Amino acid sequence: MVKYYLLYFVYMEQYIINIGQLVNVREQSVLLRGKALADLPVLSNAWLSIRDGKIAAMGSMQDCPATGDIHDAAGGMVLPSWCDSHTHLVFAASRENEFVDKIRGLTYAEIAAKGGGILHSARRLQDTPEAILLEQAWERLQELMQLGTGAIEIKSGYGLNPEAEIKMLRVIKQLAALSPIPVKATFLGAHAYPPAFQQDHEGYIRQITEEMLPVIAAEGLATYIDVFCEKGFFSADETRRICEAGKSYGLIPKIHANQLHLSGGVETGIAVGALSVDHLETMDASTIAQLAASNTIGTLLPTAAYFLRMPFQPARQLADAGCALALASDFNPGSSPSGNMNTVVSMACIAMRMLPEEAINAATLNGAYAMGLGEEMGSITPGKRANLILTRPVPSLAYLPYAFGSNLIRRVMVNGSWLAPV
Repeated sequence: MVKYYLLYFVYMEQYIINIGQLVNVREQSVLLRGKALADLPVLSNAWLSIRDGKIAAMGSMQDCPATGDIHDAAGGMVLPSWCDSHTHLVFAASRENEFVDKIRGLTYAEIAAKGGGILHSARRLQDTPEAILLEQAWERLQELMQLGTGAIEIKSGYGLNPEAEIKMLRVIKQLAALSPIPVKATFLGAHAYPPAFQQDHEGYIRQITEEMLPVIAAEGLATYIDVFCEKGFFSADETRRICEAGKSYGLIPKIHANQLHLSGGVETGIAVGALSVDHLETMDASTIAQLAASNTIGTLLPTAAYFLRMPFQPARQLADAGCALALASDFNPGSSPSGNMNTVVSMACIAMRMLPEEAINAATLNGAYAMGLGEEMGSITPGKRANLILTRPVPSLAYLPYAFGSNLIRRVMVNGSWLAPV
């Protein structure tokens, strides 16, 4: 059964005082791109008030009006919680055997030929009861909340048949109902072609559009639709058709784009009005320019590139070109078995040359926008949810990604209440 970690809910006004740095303070928030991505407003020696689970006000300690319920930050930083806009949190089993196979030199194709990869996860999920999937996912979500994640997107895509895809989305819906943090659901039925449809792409696309989408719409199971647009998976044209079908049912497109090849995923995502195109390990000057000129967010997943020993996403070129960038974990059992956003932020700085300010903005405010939560999450702004990270005292903002092996989080707040330690 699902275990509940109780929160202490507070409805009176409360204060956090003696904050060394209050990070990402904004009167109003907008999606950040170009030079604005490196602008991270900070208020030093600050206080913050919270009322009814939302940020109420902030200011300098010399003018602090705090009375009543007070928490002393003792010089620690306070940041908005991480907003992880790309995960595959619901899965039935880990795949560490494939991890060892990769160390031994096997390719993705060789692992798939042995029965591994996405299709392995699909078989395990198809055989796992809904209640077990929910319990497993709830435990993972508890861990991520303790690591500072305050909003999360979760994709289906390990079902690959109508029954199992709907089962996954129903688990995500239940998880959203249980969770104190926002949980967004994405339908990723077009994650791979099931074995029975390897030579019948049209047949599987009909299953997605004629069998799965009507049920998803009728039950309100997803906000977004996603497609893995990649050589050997779904072509650019197939991606466009599936996204347009999803849009006809009110779903907003997202795209797995350009992970392994210049797949046309970015261009297709822009053409169908995708909220985000995710991965982007393989980019050229033209594709970067098109993304920069669009309203689509580029979501970078550095831990997936790291785990797969692939070249990292060209974050520096993307940022300098003026792209709107988000960072996410891609938490999944095959290519990124970690949802630790603290690691994602550090890796973005170390391996992709993002400035600490850029990485934090991309993992908070822009991550919120990549889930449609920009007006609710991602910055220290009056009226937004009080989903916050309180750190231990640290010498500077840059110390957070610099000290990549240390747990610098002292406490986590969700909706104005401190998470109970587990």
